[in-house]
Amino acid sequence: MNQIKKTLLALASTAALFAASAQADINVGVTVSATGPAASLGIPEKNTIGLMPSTIAGQKINYIVLDDASDTTAAVSNTRKLISEHKVDVVVGSTVTPNSLAMIDAVVEGSTPMISMAASARIVEPMDAKKRWVFKTPQNDIMMALAIVQHMAAAGVKTAAFIGFADAYGEGWFNEFSKIAAVKGVQIVASERYNRTDTSVTGQVLKLIAAKPDAILIGGSGTPAVLPQKTLKERGYAGKFYQTHGVANNDFLRVGGKDVEGTFLPSGPVLVAAQLPADHPVKKSALDYIAKYEAAFGKGNVSTFGGHAWDAGLLLQAAIPVALKKAQPGTPAFRAALRDALEGVKELPAAHGVFSMSPTDHLGLDQRARVMVKIEGGAWKYQP
Repeated sequence: MNQIKKTLLALASTAALFAASAQADINVGVTVSATGPAASLGIPEKNTIGLMPSTIAGQKINYIVLDDASDTTAAVSNTRKLISEHKVDVVVGSTVTPNSLAMIDAVVEGSTPMISMAASARIVEPMDAKKRWVFKTPQNDIMMALAIVQHMAAAGVKTAAFIGFADAYGEGWFNEFSKIAAVKGVQIVASERYNRTDTSVTGQVLKLIAAKPDAILIGGSGTPAVLPQKTLKERGYAGKFYQTHGVANNDFLRVGGKDVEGTFLPSGPVLVAAQLPADHPVKKSALDYIAKYEAAFGKGNVSTFGGHAWDAGLLLQAAIPVALKKAQPGTPAFRAALRDALEGVKELPAAHGVFSMSPTDHLGLDQRARVMVKIEGGAWKYQP
């Protein structure tokens, strides 16, 4: 009798194990800045999450999406909630650099991998015990800053000024821009800061104009990056304007209007995918994302920021099947396996570039991930 009971108990345990295995879903936690100053970036990211697959490698995927309202404290609170209450296997977010940097401690405490959709290299560099859990999809500032300075030098720019956000995004951009400018012989003659929520930058602009630079780089993102350029135009500045890839969406064009005509900026290839040469390594994958987004949200509505979310999804589609071979979703072992699998992604064509991660590189993009663009006739024009 005892043997029969043991056998029945063993069978029941095995059945329960298989039932749990069959029912295990993969939970993807997302925090985006769908409201607040960064909403023009976060909304297309949120929209893109809705286009991601409901199953990967036969496993159901649940996407839990929270809005952090462009606020650092809310981003951290969302991250802790996703990990503790929703038991997510991975966190995707946030939209902006300050939020993403603030979230790192929370994901490390939860031993949960994170894929940021913000730009600063500081999110994944220098690699250490904390940042081994963190990945990101946007191009590093230094890659884009190099494109800007090379364009400046080729256009005969000798002196330049900078005005950027008074936060980690602006500081990161100034650091990279100033380093490369020094190497390329472009002298920085003025540097100013402003807050994302400011309504006037007249004082800063007057200082910039007084320095008489050949060109001005605005280190901002989304629609708040329009303010300095609009003010400079109103005050009669006639030099060249450069923006960062943080403005590559149609809301910036809409709000900026004639004031942003003629601006140069670096961008991910997805912004001008249809204009790329046929042999560009990202053209096919970028056009695939554009087709899916426009089918859902209308023609001409794609932005590079949604592309960062799409690329996070592609990374998960590549990594999840690998992680499932080692552990079941909802467990610490699966989260660790997913982290390892993300680090092992190689030559993955996406909307913004070709990703090849490594233990020392949690971005994995190279120069195939950038192009120069000019705003011309209220549209983005690829600059070969």
